[in-house]
Amino acid sequence: QVQLVESGGGLVQAGGSLRLSCAASESAFSSKTMRWFRQAPGKQRELVAAITSGETTNYAGSVKGRFTISRDNAKNTVYLQMNSLKPEDTAVYYCNALTVRGINSWGQGTQVTVSS
Repeated sequence: QVQLVESGGGLVQAGGSLRLSCAASESAFSSKTMRWFRQAPGKQRELVAAITSGETTNYAGSVKGRFTISRDNAKNTVYLQMNSLKPEDTAVYYCNALTVRGINSWGQGTQVTVSS
């Protein structure tokens, strides 16, 4: 499995922005679909955004137009730019790598807290 390390979380006021990064450990990064999930206290983990190897993107309806997922294959890194943050975006955000064979790898998570 690929090792994933997230960074960039923190505390921000409503309306602010954060950029999450997820660095992957292996050179086969470019072939993987990369996804960001989040889990708020007492709630199930939910898919926030995904980007395929061909850079097709998909977003949860709750973040569409506010969040942007991107990838830099030269740096083995995927990003999540989060703008116009809301208190309901507060969660632990997890990076996920999905291979073509359906194998998942997860990062340790990074906390995002949005104050009202």
